[in-house]
Amino acid sequence: MDSKKVKASISRFSAWAGLKICSLIMKVTPPRGVYAFARVLGTWAFRLVGRQRRIALNSLAVAFGNEKSKAEIERIARDCFILMAKSGFELLFVMDRPALVGKMVTIVGKEYLDKSLMRGKGVILVSAHFGNFPLLLARLSVAGYKAGGIMRPMRDARTEKVFLDARKRFKIRTIYSQPRSVCVNTTIQALRNNELVFIPLDQNFGTGGIFVDFFGTKAATATGPVILAQRTGAMLLPCFIVRQPDDSHKIIFEPPIDVAKDTRDENALQGTIQKLTDIIEFYIRRYPAEWGWVHKRWKSRPKEN
Repeated sequence: MDSKKVKASISRFSAWAGLKICSLIMKVTPPRGVYAFARVLGTWAFRLVGRQRRIALNSLAVAFGNEKSKAEIERIARDCFILMAKSGFELLFVMDRPALVGKMVTIVGKEYLDKSLMRGKGVILVSAHFGNFPLLLARLSVAGYKAGGIMRPMRDARTEKVFLDARKRFKIRTIYSQPRSVCVNTTIQALRNNELVFIPLDQNFGTGGIFVDFFGTKAATATGPVILAQRTGAMLLPCFIVRQPDDSHKIIFEPPIDVAKDTRDENALQGTIQKLTDIIEFYIRRYPAEWGWVHKRWKSRPKEN
Protein backbone atom coordinates (compact mmCIF):
# COMPACT_ATOMS: atom_id res chain seq x y z
CA MET A 1 0.00 0.00 0.00
CA ASP A 2 1.50 3.36 -1.02
CA SER A 3 1.83 6.34 1.30
CA LYS A 4 -1.16 8.20 -0.17
CA LYS A 5 -3.48 5.28 0.52
CA VAL A 6 -2.11 4.93 4.05
CA LYS A 7 -2.71 8.64 4.72
CA ALA A 8 -6.20 8.41 3.27
CA SER A 9 -7.01 5.37 5.43
CA ILE A 10 -5.73 7.09 8.55
CA SER A 11 -7.65 10.26 7.72
CA ARG A 12 -10.92 8.41 7.12
CA PHE A 13 -10.54 6.33 10.28
CA SER A 14 -9.82 9.49 12.28
CA ALA A 15 -12.92 11.16 10.82
CA TRP A 16 -15.08 8.16 11.68
CA ALA A 17 -13.65 7.92 15.21
CA GLY A 18 -14.18 11.65 15.71
CA LEU A 19 -17.76 11.30 14.50
CA LYS A 20 -18.46 8.49 16.97
CA ILE A 21 -16.93 10.46 19.84
CA CYS A 22 -18.93 13.57 18.92
CA SER A 23 -22.10 11.46 18.70
CA LEU A 24 -21.56 10.29 22.27
CA ILE A 25 -20.87 13.85 23.44
CA MET A 26 -24.06 15.12 21.77
CA LYS A 27 -26.14 12.57 23.70
CA VAL A 28 -25.35 14.34 26.99
CA THR A 29 -24.91 17.93 25.79
CA PRO A 30 -27.68 20.55 26.25
CA PRO A 31 -28.77 22.47 23.13
CA ARG A 32 -26.92 25.66 24.05
CA GLY A 33 -23.75 23.66 24.56
CA VAL A 34 -24.11 22.15 21.08
CA TYR A 35 -23.95 25.56 19.41
CA ALA A 36 -21.21 26.92 21.66
CA PHE A 37 -19.05 23.86 20.98
CA ALA A 38 -19.74 24.12 17.22
CA ARG A 39 -18.77 27.80 17.12
CA VAL A 40 -15.43 27.08 18.78
CA LEU A 41 -14.72 24.07 16.57
CA GLY A 42 -15.75 25.89 13.38
CA THR A 43 -13.53 28.85 14.22
CA TRP A 44 -10.53 26.60 14.81
CA ALA A 45 -11.26 24.59 11.67
CA PHE A 46 -11.16 27.79 9.62
CA ARG A 47 -7.72 28.55 11.03
CA LEU A 48 -6.27 25.06 10.81
CA VAL A 49 -7.70 23.44 7.66
CA GLY A 50 -5.63 25.34 5.13
CA ARG A 51 -6.69 23.65 1.89
CA GLN A 52 -10.42 24.04 2.47
CA ARG A 53 -9.94 27.61 3.69
CA ARG A 54 -8.10 28.50 0.49
CA ILE A 55 -10.82 26.93 -1.65
CA ALA A 56 -13.48 28.88 0.22
CA LEU A 57 -11.61 32.18 -0.10
CA ASN A 58 -10.95 31.58 -3.81
CA SER A 59 -14.61 30.71 -4.45
CA LEU A 60 -15.75 33.81 -2.61
CA ALA A 61 -13.32 35.90 -4.63
CA VAL A 62 -14.86 34.58 -7.86
CA ALA A 63 -18.36 35.39 -6.63
CA PHE A 64 -17.81 38.63 -4.75
CA GLY A 65 -14.34 39.83 -5.70
CA ASN A 66 -15.68 43.02 -7.25
CA GLU A 67 -18.35 43.60 -4.62
CA LYS A 68 -16.87 42.87 -1.20
CA SER A 69 -13.65 43.72 0.59
CA LYS A 70 -11.06 41.14 1.60
CA ALA A 71 -12.18 41.48 5.22
CA GLU A 72 -15.81 40.83 4.27
CA ILE A 73 -14.83 37.77 2.24
CA GLU A 74 -12.79 36.37 5.13
CA ARG A 75 -15.67 36.95 7.53
CA ILE A 76 -18.11 35.08 5.25
CA ALA A 77 -15.64 32.19 4.91
CA ARG A 78 -15.17 31.98 8.68
CA ASP A 79 -18.91 32.11 9.30
CA CYS A 80 -19.37 29.40 6.66
CA PHE A 81 -17.08 27.07 8.64
CA ILE A 82 -18.96 27.87 11.85
CA LEU A 83 -22.35 27.17 10.25
CA MET A 84 -21.10 23.90 8.78
CA ALA A 85 -19.98 22.87 12.27
CA LYS A 86 -23.34 23.88 13.71
CA SER A 87 -25.17 21.86 11.06
CA GLY A 88 -23.04 18.80 11.68
CA PHE A 89 -23.54 18.85 15.45
CA GLU A 90 -27.25 19.58 15.04
CA LEU A 91 -27.65 16.44 12.99
CA LEU A 92 -25.84 14.36 15.59
CA PHE A 93 -27.98 15.96 18.30
CA VAL A 94 -31.35 15.20 16.63
CA MET A 95 -30.52 11.70 15.35
CA ASP A 96 -32.12 10.17 18.43
CA ARG A 97 -34.62 13.00 18.97
CA PRO A 98 -36.98 13.03 15.94
CA ALA A 99 -39.67 14.91 17.86
CA LEU A 100 -37.30 17.83 18.31
CA VAL A 101 -37.06 18.42 14.56
CA GLY A 102 -40.64 19.66 14.32
CA LYS A 103 -39.94 22.30 16.97
CA MET A 104 -36.67 23.42 15.38
CA VAL A 105 -37.89 23.91 11.80
CA THR A 106 -40.88 25.86 10.48
CA ILE A 107 -42.17 25.67 6.90
CA VAL A 108 -43.06 28.64 4.67
CA GLY A 109 -44.82 28.21 1.33
CA LYS A 110 -46.14 24.76 2.19
CA GLU A 111 -49.11 25.42 -0.09
CA TYR A 112 -46.80 25.21 -3.11
CA LEU A 113 -45.67 21.75 -2.01
CA ASP A 114 -49.14 20.41 -1.28
CA LYS A 115 -50.58 21.75 -4.53
CA SER A 116 -47.73 20.19 -6.50
CA LEU A 117 -48.31 16.81 -4.85
CA MET A 118 -52.00 16.93 -5.77
CA ARG A 119 -51.00 16.25 -9.38
CA GLY A 120 -49.86 12.78 -8.29
CA LYS A 121 -46.62 12.73 -10.26
CA GLY A 122 -44.12 13.48 -7.54
CA VAL A 123 -42.10 16.60 -6.77
CA ILE A 124 -38.46 17.33 -7.49
CA LEU A 125 -37.13 19.60 -4.76
CA VAL A 126 -34.39 21.63 -6.43
CA SER A 127 -31.98 23.15 -3.95
CA ALA A 128 -28.31 23.46 -3.07
CA HIS A 129 -25.75 22.49 -0.46
CA PHE A 130 -27.20 25.37 1.47
CA GLY A 131 -27.96 25.59 5.16
CA ASN A 132 -28.56 22.38 7.06
CA PHE A 133 -30.17 20.69 4.05
CA PRO A 134 -30.26 17.16 5.57
CA LEU A 135 -32.41 18.68 8.32
CA LEU A 136 -34.80 19.87 5.59
CA LEU A 137 -35.46 16.27 4.55
CA ALA A 138 -35.82 15.19 8.18
CA ARG A 139 -38.40 17.91 8.83
CA LEU A 140 -40.46 16.97 5.77
CA SER A 141 -40.37 13.32 6.76
CA VAL A 142 -41.49 14.14 10.30
CA ALA A 143 -44.35 16.16 8.77
CA GLY A 144 -45.54 13.00 7.01
CA TYR A 145 -44.15 13.50 3.52
CA LYS A 146 -42.41 10.64 1.72
CA ALA A 147 -39.03 12.22 1.03
CA GLY A 148 -35.69 11.14 -0.34
CA GLY A 149 -32.62 12.66 -1.88
CA ILE A 150 -29.97 11.99 -4.49
CA MET A 151 -26.55 12.02 -2.83
CA ARG A 152 -23.02 10.80 -3.21
CA PRO A 153 -21.88 8.18 -0.70
CA MET A 154 -19.08 9.26 1.60
CA ARG A 155 -15.65 7.85 0.87
CA ASP A 156 -15.51 6.04 4.19
CA ALA A 157 -18.09 3.26 4.42
CA ARG A 158 -18.22 3.42 8.24
CA THR A 159 -19.04 7.13 8.23
CA GLU A 160 -21.60 6.64 5.46
CA LYS A 161 -23.32 3.93 7.51
CA VAL A 162 -23.78 6.31 10.47
CA PHE A 163 -25.71 8.77 8.33
CA LEU A 164 -27.47 6.07 6.30
CA ASP A 165 -28.83 4.56 9.52
CA ALA A 166 -29.98 8.02 10.62
CA ARG A 167 -31.82 8.56 7.33
CA LYS A 168 -33.48 5.18 7.75
CA ARG A 169 -34.68 6.15 11.25
CA PHE A 170 -36.27 9.24 9.74
CA LYS A 171 -37.67 7.15 6.84
CA ILE A 172 -35.74 9.19 4.28
CA ARG A 173 -35.08 7.37 1.01
CA THR A 174 -31.40 7.37 0.03
CA ILE A 175 -30.77 7.45 -3.73
CA TYR A 176 -27.07 7.14 -4.51
CA SER A 177 -25.86 9.06 -7.55
CA GLN A 178 -23.93 6.03 -8.83
CA PRO A 179 -24.45 3.73 -10.65
CA ARG A 180 -26.23 6.25 -12.83
CA SER A 181 -28.80 3.85 -14.31
CA VAL A 182 -29.83 2.68 -10.85
CA CYS A 183 -30.04 6.29 -9.67
CA VAL A 184 -32.30 7.29 -12.57
CA ASN A 185 -34.58 4.26 -12.26
CA THR A 186 -34.91 4.63 -8.48
CA THR A 187 -35.69 8.34 -8.83
CA ILE A 188 -38.36 7.70 -11.46
CA GLN A 189 -39.91 5.02 -9.25
CA ALA A 190 -40.02 7.45 -6.29
CA LEU A 191 -41.65 10.17 -8.40
CA ARG A 192 -44.23 7.75 -9.79
CA ASN A 193 -45.05 6.90 -6.15
CA ASN A 194 -45.74 10.65 -5.69
CA GLU A 195 -42.75 11.11 -3.40
CA LEU A 196 -40.42 14.07 -2.91
CA VAL A 197 -36.90 13.81 -4.35
CA PHE A 198 -34.33 16.37 -3.22
CA ILE A 199 -31.71 17.23 -5.88
CA PRO A 200 -28.99 19.83 -5.23
CA LEU A 201 -28.09 21.76 -8.38
CA ASP A 202 -25.04 23.68 -7.20
CA GLN A 203 -22.11 21.34 -7.81
CA ASN A 204 -19.57 21.39 -10.63
CA PHE A 205 -20.80 18.86 -13.21
CA GLY A 206 -17.75 18.58 -15.45
CA THR A 207 -18.38 17.92 -19.12
CA GLY A 208 -21.70 16.16 -18.58
CA GLY A 209 -23.86 19.23 -18.04
CA ILE A 210 -24.37 22.65 -19.56
CA PHE A 211 -22.76 25.97 -18.72
CA VAL A 212 -24.91 28.70 -17.21
CA ASP A 213 -24.10 32.00 -15.50
CA PHE A 214 -23.47 31.75 -11.78
CA PHE A 215 -22.27 34.96 -10.12
CA GLY A 216 -21.31 36.23 -13.56
CA THR A 217 -19.05 33.26 -14.39
CA LYS A 218 -19.93 30.20 -16.46
CA ALA A 219 -20.47 27.11 -14.29
CA ALA A 220 -20.97 23.51 -15.44
CA THR A 221 -24.42 22.49 -14.22
CA ALA A 222 -26.40 19.24 -14.28
CA THR A 223 -29.56 19.01 -16.35
CA GLY A 224 -30.96 15.99 -14.51
CA PRO A 225 -33.79 17.68 -12.54
CA VAL A 226 -35.30 19.26 -15.66
CA ILE A 227 -34.98 16.11 -17.78
CA LEU A 228 -36.53 14.01 -14.99
CA ALA A 229 -39.42 16.49 -14.73
CA GLN A 230 -39.98 16.26 -18.49
CA ARG A 231 -39.84 12.50 -18.43
CA THR A 232 -42.15 11.94 -15.45
CA GLY A 233 -44.36 15.02 -15.32
CA ALA A 234 -43.10 15.77 -11.79
CA MET A 235 -43.18 19.35 -10.56
CA LEU A 236 -39.94 21.33 -10.13
CA LEU A 237 -40.09 23.09 -6.80
CA PRO A 238 -37.15 25.21 -5.51
CA CYS A 239 -36.72 25.07 -1.73
CA PHE A 240 -34.14 26.17 0.83
CA ILE A 241 -33.57 25.90 4.57
CA VAL A 242 -32.36 29.07 6.27
CA ARG A 243 -30.90 29.33 9.77
CA GLN A 244 -32.50 31.97 12.00
CA PRO A 245 -30.69 34.17 14.56
CA ASP A 246 -31.81 31.86 17.41
CA ASP A 247 -30.51 28.78 15.53
CA SER A 248 -33.98 27.58 14.63
CA HIS A 249 -34.60 27.01 10.91
CA LYS A 250 -37.08 27.99 8.25
CA ILE A 251 -37.81 25.94 5.11
CA ILE A 252 -38.89 28.20 2.26
CA PHE A 253 -40.68 26.86 -0.81
CA GLU A 254 -40.63 28.99 -3.93
CA PRO A 255 -43.36 28.78 -6.61
CA PRO A 256 -42.95 25.81 -8.98
CA ILE A 257 -40.97 26.23 -12.21
CA ASP A 258 -42.65 25.42 -15.52
CA VAL A 259 -40.86 22.90 -17.73
CA ALA A 260 -41.13 22.65 -21.52
CA LYS A 261 -42.57 19.30 -22.57
CA ASP A 262 -40.39 19.07 -25.69
CA THR A 263 -37.23 17.30 -24.57
CA ARG A 264 -35.49 18.33 -27.81
CA ASP A 265 -35.78 22.06 -27.09
CA GLU A 266 -32.21 22.86 -26.02
CA ASN A 267 -32.96 26.56 -25.56
CA ALA A 268 -35.80 25.79 -23.17
CA LEU A 269 -33.57 23.39 -21.23
CA GLN A 270 -30.83 26.01 -20.97
CA GLY A 271 -33.33 28.64 -19.89
CA THR A 272 -34.83 26.48 -17.15
CA ILE A 273 -31.43 25.53 -15.74
CA GLN A 274 -30.44 29.20 -15.77
CA LYS A 275 -33.67 30.15 -13.96
CA LEU A 276 -33.04 27.55 -11.24
CA THR A 277 -29.41 28.66 -10.92
CA ASP A 278 -30.54 32.27 -10.59
CA ILE A 279 -32.80 31.30 -7.68
CA ILE A 280 -29.91 29.51 -5.98
CA GLU A 281 -27.69 32.55 -6.50
CA PHE A 282 -30.39 34.81 -5.03
CA TYR A 283 -30.42 32.80 -1.79
CA ILE A 284 -26.63 32.65 -1.59
CA ARG A 285 -26.39 36.41 -2.06
CA ARG A 286 -28.96 36.92 0.67
CA TYR A 287 -27.38 34.43 3.09
CA PRO A 288 -23.78 34.03 1.84
CA ALA A 289 -22.41 32.11 4.84
CA GLU A 290 -25.07 29.40 4.40
CA TRP A 291 -23.54 28.01 1.19
CA GLY A 292 -20.70 25.46 1.03
CA TRP A 293 -17.87 27.59 -0.40
CA VAL A 294 -15.36 24.77 0.06
CA HIS A 295 -16.51 23.26 -3.25
CA LYS A 296 -14.73 24.19 -6.51
CA ARG A 297 -17.89 25.25 -8.29
CA TRP A 298 -16.15 26.83 -11.29
CA LYS A 299 -13.48 24.16 -11.77
CA SER A 300 -14.69 23.02 -15.22
CA ARG A 301 -14.45 25.58 -17.99
CA PRO A 302 -16.22 25.87 -21.36
CA LYS A 303 -14.23 24.51 -24.32
CA GLU A 304 -13.44 27.96 -25.67
CA ASN A 305 -11.58 28.67 -22.42
